[in-house]
Amino acid sequence: MGVAKTVILHLSGEDPVLAEIDQEPQPSDQFLKVTNMRKRDGKPVSYLAAGVQSVLYPWHRITFLEIMPSEEERSQVVDFFRS
Repeated sequence: MGVAKTVILHLSGEDPVLAEIDQEPQPSDQFLKVTNMRKRDGKPVSYLAAGVQSVLYPWHRITFLEIMPSEEERSQVVDFFRS
């Protein structure tokens, strides 16, 4: 198991939320396990009970998933910008 990756989870009918995954999903996975769910502004997600550590979402609930680069990966990427 590697370092947890931060993701932006887009659920059907919900606002996007931030979470962590332990490993990238595989095509054979039936669900996605996420930990440390929070709103994009860092506030708790209102529909989760206090103290929830992880949530399993079936793929039919997920519209798409953005996997954010780690600090190490970010330092290796050359960003393009306009002046």
